[in-house]
Amino acid sequence: MKIASVAEIKSKFSEYINESKKGAVVITKNGRATAVLLSVTSDDQLEQILLSQSLMLKKILDKSEKQISAGHKTQHKEFWEEINKRH
Repeated sequence: MKIASVAEIKSKFSEYINESKKGAVVITKNGRATAVLLSVTSDDQLEQILLSQSLMLKKILDKSEKQISAGHKTQHKEFWEEINKRH
């Protein structure tokens, strides 16, 4: 893992893109971490990263987990029948 300031990243962006292939590059602003530069090697990996940061997906999963815990379950076949009714 590398740590670099925004100013360093701006001046040597291509170098830090290459560094990100070896590991995450933490970008700092005023001495505090503000972003992370990650190398992506496939569309699946990109999708996984983006979904892991999705607040909407987290809300859906939290709601689903509560429903399951409360005993509200839907069988696979019933789920798809309901989806097909809506479209």
